[in-house]
Amino acid sequence: MKRRTSLVKGIDWITILIFLLLIFFGWLNIYAAVYNEQNHNIFDLSQRYGKQLIWIIAAIFLAIVVFLIDEKFFFFFSYPIYGLSILSLLVVLLVGKEIHGSRSWFEIGGFNLQPSEFAKIATSLALAKYMSSYNFRIDKLKPVMTLFLLVMLPMVLIALQPDLGSAIIFFSFLLAVYRAGFSEILLLIAVVFAGLFILTLIIDKLFILSGLIIITYLALWFAERKVRYIAGALIILGIVVGVIFGLNRLFNMNMNYYYIFAAGLLASLPMYLVYAIRKRIRNIIIILGCLLISVLFTFSVDYVYHDILQEHQQQRLNVLLGLESDPLGHGYNVNQSKIAIGSGGFAGKGFLNGTQTKFDFVPEQSTDFIFCTVGEEWGFIGTSVVIGLFIFLFIRLIFIAERQRSDFSRIYGYGVIAILFTHFTINIGMTIGLLPVIGIPLPFFSYGGSSLWAFTILLFIMLRLDAVRMELLR
Repeated sequence: MKRRTSLVKGIDWITILIFLLLIFFGWLNIYAAVYNEQNHNIFDLSQRYGKQLIWIIAAIFLAIVVFLIDEKFFFFFSYPIYGLSILSLLVVLLVGKEIHGSRSWFEIGGFNLQPSEFAKIATSLALAKYMSSYNFRIDKLKPVMTLFLLVMLPMVLIALQPDLGSAIIFFSFLLAVYRAGFSEILLLIAVVFAGLFILTLIIDKLFILSGLIIITYLALWFAERKVRYIAGALIILGIVVGVIFGLNRLFNMNMNYYYIFAAGLLASLPMYLVYAIRKRIRNIIIILGCLLISVLFTFSVDYVYHDILQEHQQQRLNVLLGLESDPLGHGYNVNQSKIAIGSGGFAGKGFLNGTQTKFDFVPEQSTDFIFCTVGEEWGFIGTSVVIGLFIFLFIRLIFIAERQRSDFSRIYGYGVIAILFTHFTINIGMTIGLLPVIGIPLPFFSYGGSSLWAFTILLFIMLRLDAVRMELLR
């Protein structure tokens, strides 16, 4: 009895209140997004808003079940849960139901369940368990590679469905790992490569390679402060590029200039490495290694873009980057979403009075584009309230994560924050045209049982661990 009393007292009711407000407001906007006069009853179970109500009730039931489970269960069974998740991702590739070109769903009694949503929970638990082990060292290569594999395994399986939107979410675990002591330099490198990917799509590769060379020379200058070393590098590069250019003209190979430049750069690296070692230039291996990886990454972008991304994803990315204009095609969703949000003005058109919403101008308006319903019917005030609720939730979750007494609970907490924040950022970013459309639901808000249940379990495991944080010291 004493145990139950302490558990109830330890529950963070503020976070639960925010959760309830979000799912209630989301339910109202789902009703508005698919509203029609023939089925105006908000409790009509044949409509999406009726089904969402069932899933909301089920989500609250799942939250209660999570609180009834002993907190030690999540720690001791983290790896088995992760293993079951990986198994489900393998099975869905073989027998899953295909929807919108992705084999991502199990059909159970007329209900579709998406295992990739629950894989985020399993991965969060597995990472927290591994990183909280007594012999874990974030500054050693083997533990870092293990973390990398724990994240990449479900990510690759989800990408094979193919569901690149859900797979991208797993990059958010970088934030959780960073909080655990991962070097900020490596986080910066991830950001740099993301920027390099975008630049490679919009700028000629010859300029990209030239920029990389300039950055390398600057790094070499800051490391050594000797002009002759840079001059030596330029001479070696010039000679090798000149030789390859001459061979290209002589044998009529018709190589593009950036291929000639890249081939010359790669061929000159071993020669300059020998020169640098003889001159005892410090940090040369690191500098040239970064250059080599950057060059190879630049030329891998074409493969990723053309052979991994699907055609509609390529075109959406092109529209976002301004490489093409397609307001009636792949840019239609975003264009109509921005019109809907902008038409709401300061106070909105009123509940159930959105014209863009009522006449179905925005596809997927109850799922991926639910935020534009808020913008049209509730205006700037409504969108500010929704964004404010999410920001308040994130601040509260950071506070909860920081007050944990165990490494497992704290690391898991930051995994929850990373996942929810990434979903929030990408979903709202794509509805206002700042990010490409990749099919990411808004947590606790978008229509869908799998995502709502997964987000609920994810959050309430964190609250369950927090409720007994003082007892974990005993």
